[in-house]
Amino acid sequence: MSIQIPNKLTALQKKKLISWLFLLPSLLGVLLFFVAPFGVVIYYSLINNPIQKEFVGLRNYINVWKNAAFQQAASNTFVFSLMAVPLAVILSLFLAAVMESRIPFKSYFRTFFLSPLMVPTASVVLIWQVMFHQNGIVNNFLSVFGNDKIDWLKSDKAYIVIVALFLWKNLGYNMILFMAALASIPKDLLEVAALENANKWQVFWIVKVRYMSSTILFVAIMSLISSFKVFREIYLMTGDYPYQTLYILQHFMNNTFASLDYQKLSSAAIIMFIVVTILVYAMYAVENWFGKDIEG
Repeated sequence: MSIQIPNKLTALQKKKLISWLFLLPSLLGVLLFFVAPFGVVIYYSLINNPIQKEFVGLRNYINVWKNAAFQQAASNTFVFSLMAVPLAVILSLFLAAVMESRIPFKSYFRTFFLSPLMVPTASVVLIWQVMFHQNGIVNNFLSVFGNDKIDWLKSDKAYIVIVALFLWKNLGYNMILFMAALASIPKDLLEVAALENANKWQVFWIVKVRYMSSTILFVAIMSLISSFKVFREIYLMTGDYPYQTLYILQHFMNNTFASLDYQKLSSAAIIMFIVVTILVYAMYAVENWFGKDIEG
């Protein structure tokens, strides 16, 4: 069945119309499943409850911001992302640089770092529980050196377990992205750097890293998003109310949803959205400043 278009339209207008007709199903899907629910969340954050529907302005946001549980969850999430995301970017970039060099068994190393992507979450949690249990493998190893046993998931060192888990699961994927970026660097840039007698560190930092600035930004954003998904593993290991250093924003939202407090949940979601948007914008600004000479 062909699309009938009036003859009065020019060729360019016909192409635009056909393009919009093909885009229409996707646009409707985005509006229906993304924009509309987001609008509902904003609406719920501005009323007192779904029954009376009285407009209260920013009162829900103020109450959430002053909530002790939200402050604890936001602080823990910020600290975790501040540690995990830079480590994920730096270590995966280092691994990609190592994989780029001529080392033996390179393909085996690459497979080793990608294997966590194929392991189900439940299996990952089981492995980590066995390793970091009070009578687990890590404590048995540390006891050889005379260290006392630590209940890792119920102590101030609990975040170390989660950061290690996050890195174990994400380094392989990030490494592949950086390896692809390194392979796409024009050879003439490297040749010019060699003619200028640049050493390996200068070539890596001034040429390679700056040329990969857009990839570094993408990996940082994806790692930031993944840092919010670590709730699944924490929840399976520790439940609804973990040790205080592991209580993150997803715990707060999950518990709030269970109590059907839509106003608090919606306000917390909007605050989280604003903060993440600011962080992503800051990343874009840094990437634009750092890589502008290469792009030019």
